[in-house]
Amino acid sequence: MWKRVPKFLRNRYSITAVVFVVWLLFFENIDVVSLYRYRSRLNDLEMEKVKHRKDIDATNQALHELTSNPEMLEKFAREKYFMKKSNEVLYVFAEEDAGE
Repeated sequence: MWKRVPKFLRNRYSITAVVFVVWLLFFENIDVVSLYRYRSRLNDLEMEKVKHRKDIDATNQALHELTSNPEMLEKFAREKYFMKKSNEVLYVFAEEDAGE
């Protein structure tokens, strides 16, 4: 029976090392599978962080334009909130869905 077992596994220290490595890889609180999941989650969160940072920068730029330029503020109010002057009539055309 011992002839079938490779020579490096006949030593009790190597058996202990193999058991220790298997224990660390699969049965410990921080195993290889968990580390992979944590790493992929971290990458996803970092990509979301970059996306949100770009959104924040764009919003800050728009805020700066609105507070520094009164014509941009009027344009924004008319387009976004359908505001009008007192002597104007406002017509809003709603787009219909193509599926109906």
